[in-house]
Amino acid sequence: QLQLAESGGGLVQPGGSLTLSCTLSGFTDYDLGYYAIGWFRQAPGKEREGVSCLSASGGTTYFTDSVNGRFFMARDAAKTQVDLQMYNLKPEDTAIYYCAADPRFAQNMCADYRPINIWGQGTQVTVSS
Repeated sequence: QLQLAESGGGLVQPGGSLTLSCTLSGFTDYDLGYYAIGWFRQAPGKEREGVSCLSASGGTTYFTDSVNGRFFMARDAAKTQVDLQMYNLKPEDTAIYYCAADPRFAQNMCADYRPINIWGQGTQVTVSS
């Protein structure tokens, strides 16, 4: 069974940094080369949005405009952990952050979360002074 688990959320002041980790389990080598991994977030009263998505090959990373230049993705050599490194955090970054896996191209994955059926449980990020 393919499973994802997020960690690393918490409270941070505006301008601060935080790294979220997504740990993959149950993925075969085939799965690791087949599924793109993405980070999504959902703020209270708002729809879930794609933040950043990494292609299965690791060669392409898509970022939504609001985080471009502030957020980065990194994957370990075993491809079983995918981090979202967040810098210069803003109050509007406050949300529950979810990790997801999907076979579509990274940009398509981030553009439409509705077909995704492999999700982590989410981790809360709060940016506040």
